[in-house]
Amino acid sequence: MMHNLHRLLLFNVLMCLGQNALGSEIIKGKKTNKKSMLYMASVQNSSNEHICGGFLITPDFVVTAAHCDGRNPSSVVLGTHNLKKVNETMRYGIKKCKHPSYRNVVKGNDIMLLKLSREAQLSKKTITTIPTPSHEINIQDNKTCSVAGWGYTRTGGNLVDKLQVVNVPLINLEKCQKAWHGILPANVMCAGGYGTKKGFCQGDSGGPLVCEGKDRKQHMAVGIVSFNNKNKCDYPDVPNIYTDISKYLPWIKKILDKRDC
Repeated sequence: MMHNLHRLLLFNVLMCLGQNALGSEIIKGKKTNKKSMLYMASVQNSSNEHICGGFLITPDFVVTAAHCDGRNPSSVVLGTHNLKKVNETMRYGIKKCKHPSYRNVVKGNDIMLLKLSREAQLSKKTITTIPTPSHEINIQDNKTCSVAGWGYTRTGGNLVDKLQVVNVPLINLEKCQKAWHGILPANVMCAGGYGTKKGFCQGDSGGPLVCEGKDRKQHMAVGIVSFNNKNKCDYPDVPNIYTDISKYLPWIKKILDKRDC
């Protein structure tokens, strides 16, 4: 009986997240180097307020979380780590390409592509793209990856102006499902939170989970920040959940080939 009640409570948490999740902040992180992570995007509303993270994968497409659509995104900012230093040349209009099967984070498919109104001018000093997997992957457990964002740095805090990053270990999916009492959707991956005191929290969904490639020189976006156990950011009792990008490659490729959704 108690086990079923616990499952019901966790399900209610996820339902709440699916309806009004703001995304995720970075917990126990640090400011990023100005010359790194130049693929990071700030997804913003009509008031030019940051609502979600994202990342540039081609000169005209940004990836973010589908649930960010509930915050009414209208533009993307590229080319700065400091959101107080934004000019209109950094701002791009968007067309939203939300996964057709997305309903809420409980059911998964929490992925959205944003087609930019014009191509970003790539430069090693200001804006770069980040690769995504070319095929389905299974990254080894406990591998250290990173997640970045402009969200809160503590529970109940405020958004930050300067991009923050933190290293997080990948967590075995079976162990993760057990910690979440078997209610996770399909096509997700787990990293940070559980047992680490590091990870993300409400405030900046859509950012990338970034891991090193085999040669350790090439970094790759493998996941998209999706959700955690609401309001437990500083000492999470369950792993953080990301959308597994490698499970959506045919859908992504179709949009990129058409350059439209």
